Amino acid sequence: MKTIRILLADDHTVVRKGLRLLLEGQPGFDVVADAADGRAAVALAEKTTPDVVVMDIAMPGLNGIEAARQIASKVPTAAVVFLSMHSDESYVLKALKSGARGYLLKDSAEQDLINAVVAVSEGKAFFSPAISKMLVEDYLRQMQDRHLEDSYELLTTREREVLQLLAEGRGNKDVATLLNLSLHTVETHRANIWQKLNLHNQAELILYAIRKGVIR
Repeated sequence: MKTIRILLADDHTVVRKGLRLLLEGQPGFDVVADAADGRAAVALAEKTTPDVVVMDIAMPGLNGIEAARQIASKVPTAAVVFLSMHSDESYVLKALKSGARGYLLKDSAEQDLINAVVAVSEGKAFFSPAISKMLVEDYLRQMQDRHLEDSYELLTTREREVLQLLAEGRGNKDVATLLNLSLHTVETHRANIWQKLNLHNQAELILYAIRKGVIR
């Protein structure tokens, strides 16, 4: 089994130590470094090239959102998992737009962190169950309040398959291989999905998929 190399970033020393103990107690996990602020996290990510970065959103000097953007640019192979006290949609969307693959609430981190690290290291997304539940309920409430029909019903069966794989972080070539389709066909399905669902970027696609329960 491949060892998952992890970088921790949190401005609270006690939290960092607790997370390190939790992660290092798992077989196949190696915490290669830890940082107390966003700038140190970016520098250490460049130096150690971890597979996964577990990071707080609120940090001094450079916040987690901006640090994640820089890490995504400088170390694109590193998957970011955010730890946060904030459960509202605006924070989740900012996290996704920064390139993050996971979002955990701090009060459930101990239960979910191990699964999150494994999931994002495999290219998947992972969110605290409470986050997924909140997004689903909020989506349904918006649809009801605005008397809108669910655009998901406009998708064909194949488009729904493609939607899930894209939301899980698969590239067009991977989707083509998995579904035994040509690359051109996958690109056409992807364009149709974005048009039908009025999506504009990968972050919105992932958020939509969570709301619909397509991914968790």
